[in-house]
Amino acid sequence: MHTAITIDALKVLDAIDRKGSFAGAANELFRVPSAISYTVQKLEEDLNVAIFDRTGHRAALTPAGRYLLEEGRTLLEAAENLAHTTRQVAQGWETRLRIGFNSLLPAECLFPAVKEFYELGVPVEVQLVEEVFAGSWDALQSRRVDLIVGADQMSKPAGSFTTSPLGEMQFVYAVAPDHPLAAVAQPLTEEDIAPFPAAVAADTSRSLPPGHAGIFRRQRTITVANIDQKIAVQQAGLAVGWLPQARVRDQLATGTLIALDVHEPRQPIMLHLARHSEDQGKALMWFWENLSKSPAIATWLEA
Repeated sequence: MHTAITIDALKVLDAIDRKGSFAGAANELFRVPSAISYTVQKLEEDLNVAIFDRTGHRAALTPAGRYLLEEGRTLLEAAENLAHTTRQVAQGWETRLRIGFNSLLPAECLFPAVKEFYELGVPVEVQLVEEVFAGSWDALQSRRVDLIVGADQMSKPAGSFTTSPLGEMQFVYAVAPDHPLAAVAQPLTEEDIAPFPAAVAADTSRSLPPGHAGIFRRQRTITVANIDQKIAVQQAGLAVGWLPQARVRDQLATGTLIALDVHEPRQPIMLHLARHSEDQGKALMWFWENLSKSPAIATWLEA
């Protein structure tokens, strides 16, 4: 569909407004004044509106002209951004990078890397996406994300993936200090634990088999969206269960959660970075190198 409004015409209007005259716009755009006048006149004829009020000593934008210019500047900025991102893609930079992180890790452990990346001045849009259990691998496999931070090996699907170890995540069985289990002799058995609801973070996997850990067959469950909510539910005394030790060190230190010995302790798991092996985008590889040696992640993993 033909439109009278072109990027060139908008550039002319923008230059006239900023420079205050047709002559000033002509000088900035390296054109003769008659070419500037023709562009404006042609635009007015095609739109059938007056863009400039010429009754005074100098041309002034009409209300319609001011509206056209203000809205048009949005298009000029979008066009400039499009040109820039096109050059960016040609140089190997992605326009967007989606980083999935296992809910076992807090989003905050990624913030230093994101801050350092934005300081590079590369206009890549970064999205942080929280996933639970097998949802991490599911998001990567289905390409909902480009990189996973905190992927485990237990739910890894078949495919060509590259991984890099981040460290071990330790777990602790934690309850509120006034929970009935806090008064039971330790180590706790299945018979001790089974009568009380277990807090469960819902697996975000869409196609891979969902996973769970540390739930006894006879236990009722309270299902929440992520580890933060699971911690809150257990801290409120509504449920019990295993929690990442690094995520609750403050609660354990202040006594709002207490750790209990269990007859069958949960083994720690190794967390990894993971990506599709064939993906080599510049932003992806920058985060791969940065996060693989991130002190922020290492600190969070320390028990």
